[in-house]
Amino acid sequence: MFAAASLSDAFTELAQAFEAAHEGTSVELSFAGSSSLREQILAGAPADVFASANVANMDEVIEAGEVGSATVFATNRLQIAVPAGNPAAVDGLADFADPDLLIGLCAEEVPCGVLGRQALDAAGVTPSPDTAEPDVRALLTKVEAGELDAGLVYVTDVLAAGGGVQGIDLPAEIDVSTSYTIGTVTGSGDADLAAAFVELVRSDEGQAVLERAGFERA
Repeated sequence: MFAAASLSDAFTELAQAFEAAHEGTSVELSFAGSSSLREQILAGAPADVFASANVANMDEVIEAGEVGSATVFATNRLQIAVPAGNPAAVDGLADFADPDLLIGLCAEEVPCGVLGRQALDAAGVTPSPDTAEPDVRALLTKVEAGELDAGLVYVTDVLAAGGGVQGIDLPAEIDVSTSYTIGTVTGSGDADLAAAFVELVRSDEGQAVLERAGFERA
């Protein structure tokens, strides 16, 4: 199972439910930035299911014949994450241009990085990032540890951190969101089980798990 890093908590819970319903089955989870997972699949890495945090990465593996088709199963949106207590008094996207603050973004090639830069551009802000992390959970970890004053992550990541970070909403007029897609890999060693996991994600049970994690229905 190759899945975007932002799906870590929800898909771990779904994998446990899947294993319980399919005796003798073990789900191996690999979480990373969607672009990294895309490249691994295109390079021939063994996988049964691919869940991407955007449509573009999925389209590339479909065009390469590595996934037959995909479906959108959830949406997510960005929030500014700051350490608990907001010690730097960050209050909006304009702070991402402040060279005196420690600011983090996701790398340009991963979905959260693409969305983050779109949001900043829409706000007319030229960011001054101190780091570009390979996936959203790596960025969240640095914010939670107080190594950064702020970062642009997903709403679901702020929720997953509990009290470790605080979330600041983006202005409604420049709020950006992404659609998550899932599909079975054509070279899957067990296409039936792979399809069953996709169906679990799309089912009412799967959607309830995703909604508890902060995702929105597609």
